[in-house]
Amino acid sequence: MPFDLVHSVHIFTPTAQGGEQDVVSTNGDPHQIALIREHLKTEAARRAKGDYGTPARIHGASMPGLKDMAANAASIRIKYVELPAGGRIIYTTTRPALITAIHKWLNAQAHDHAEDAMLSHQ
Repeated sequence: MPFDLVHSVHIFTPTAQGGEQDVVSTNGDPHQIALIREHLKTEAARRAKGDYGTPARIHGASMPGLKDMAANAASIRIKYVELPAGGRIIYTTTRPALITAIHKWLNAQAHDHAEDAMLSHQ
């Protein structure tokens, strides 16, 4: 990660249409916030093109849901949203099997990031 994991938190939120991946600074450092935003913008652009290589390299290609998301990327809408202290990637789809894959992936992400992350429910 290009930003400081000690001073940031990942929040993974399953939703009825897919899910949200937030990363926010916990210390309000403007440089940290800029790094978080740039990273998430880049990742959102990659995932919109079907490139899930970064999470596969970081967490392993066998992470639950990842292969289904990558194989069906054209059916997942990806949107980046700036947050006051970081950013958010929103994943939406109308396909129930992909919603399940997204939920599995978000859950696995939250557990893999451990103390730097949390799983949230709306």
